[in-house]
Amino acid sequence: MSSSEEKIKKAFEQKNWNEIQSADSWKIFKIMSEFVEGFEKLARIGPCVSIFGSARTGPENKYYQLAEEIAYQLTQNGYGVITGGGPGIMEAGNLGAKKGKGKSVGINIDLPFEQDANFFIDSDKLITFDHFFVRKVMFMKYSQGFIILPGGFGTFDELFEALTLIQTEKIGKFPIVMVGKSYWDGLVRWIKDIMLTQESNINPDDLKLFTVVDTAEEAVDIINTFYSKYLLSPNF
Repeated sequence: MSSSEEKIKKAFEQKNWNEIQSADSWKIFKIMSEFVEGFEKLARIGPCVSIFGSARTGPENKYYQLAEEIAYQLTQNGYGVITGGGPGIMEAGNLGAKKGKGKSVGINIDLPFEQDANFFIDSDKLITFDHFFVRKVMFMKYSQGFIILPGGFGTFDELFEALTLIQTEKIGKFPIVMVGKSYWDGLVRWIKDIMLTQESNINPDDLKLFTVVDTAEEAVDIINTFYSKYLLSPNF
């Protein structure tokens, strides 16, 4: 725990509300500095596609190998690759980008477990954040597409954040590709049968916000087809 965190904890214990308010106000500058660093670095990188998935997926797993191949193919089509910077699927994405001699970007998060930056990120393209919400803004603003492989809560968070922002027109539409039909089938059926048909909580057109595929070629083709019609640019 940092000295500032200890100070805030002590203020809460003593119910020193003025001290708490002051600490919260100063925290704004730390958050601002993270936004500034992220915007300055990522604005210079150029068109990139983000690859998401579990940090726990090992190199022997078919989805690790698929993420590596997708990243490689993306670089051969002129895209850089952005990942969350950690191990597992993220490492595979950066490895594929490195093999393809493309830009390999890591938007890392400081966590007490699982999240040391992998070795395949370009040395000048690694950014480590303290705040998840700042990190997600970077993904949403600078990714030309999301490719989502099997993962856990964090992967689902990033998937549904993007779907929500596109659905509500808070950001420009971009391709969202879910890879691994056997993994995503149950979720997609629930969205169609319960969320859409039974409860009417989404519109039929919302199902067009994402595509489910099985191969690297299909995933990359969706990105290429989309940008044959639209200009590459930040999403907001």
